Amino acid sequence: MARRKSGRRNGDAAPRRRRRPLRVVLIGLLVLAAVAVGLFWLRDQKLTPEGCSVKTPAGEGTLEVPQAANAATIAAVAHARGLPDRAVTISLATAMQESKIRNLTGGDRDSVGLFQQRPSQGWGTVEQISDPVYATNKFLDGLVKVPGYTRLPLTDAAQQVQKSGYPQAYAKHETKATLLASALTGREAASLNCVVHDFAAPESDEDTASPGASGAPSASPAARPDRTQALTDRVRREFGRTVTPAAGYSSTIKGAENAVSLTPDPAASTDAGPEAERQNGWEVAHWAVTQAQKLGIETVAYDGKIWRKGKSEDGWKPQPTGTSTKLVLVTLAAPGKS
Repeated sequence: MARRKSGRRNGDAAPRRRRRPLRVVLIGLLVLAAVAVGLFWLRDQKLTPEGCSVKTPAGEGTLEVPQAANAATIAAVAHARGLPDRAVTISLATAMQESKIRNLTGGDRDSVGLFQQRPSQGWGTVEQISDPVYATNKFLDGLVKVPGYTRLPLTDAAQQVQKSGYPQAYAKHETKATLLASALTGREAASLNCVVHDFAAPESDEDTASPGASGAPSASPAARPDRTQALTDRVRREFGRTVTPAAGYSSTIKGAENAVSLTPDPAASTDAGPEAERQNGWEVAHWAVTQAQKLGIETVAYDGKIWRKGKSEDGWKPQPTGTSTKLVLVTLAAPGKS
């Protein structure tokens, strides 16, 4: 069978392949580079999970944001009562065992709250015990009645208050509770950081929501309380007279027009001197960071450092101007901002 002859004559040049213009290649490379940069940005901005961490020379630990907020409330209430750091450590270890520092709505039998206290045993009503401030005060009421509680093994002091069926269970939390207390009492400066991406919706916050006609929290923006007032009320309730809140301050920090200054009372400390004053300030500063998600806090500045919600992955950063060791300076998000 005869072969089909090629249509190309001998000596004819092969047809040129069409080359892709260099410009198209460059555009493609630029698109790929832009996608890569975008992915890295998203990873840095959104893929760092929300949560709180403590880092000190003695060790490191992590908590969920609500756990850290509850822990800071425990420390604040103890501070308001003028109790020593040991009381904070015992309280935190007890809450770790009883609820993992979560404000539980139920538990063993009729137990509720941070310390799993039981209405049937005289701790208060379900509504009262479900309030972290009330629950902490009730636990501390029992703790201060224990003779020499600061010198007792932690598990023994906690057990004399709780009357648990597992009296040795509190001991396993002592190391983590001690670490957390060192930050929440301000002994370790700039040691607590919380990564926060979004604020909690005000209408879902039991402490700050305004009830509507039916008794349920109102979703109307006009009915939502001012964040400055909500922060001020929380500070007064948890720290009592040991911290004085005041709306507004003069500062170089952006957004200072929507701000609160928190002034720790030096006389509230069991120690004296500049170091005790600075410790009190860091206790308040760390407290504010743990409450940022719930109260809509944008920045916390103290002692030459600043925490920013928008860059919370970076933790505390230097802020050479606009800070003080006398005041903890807090700025809040505008109403409706998430």
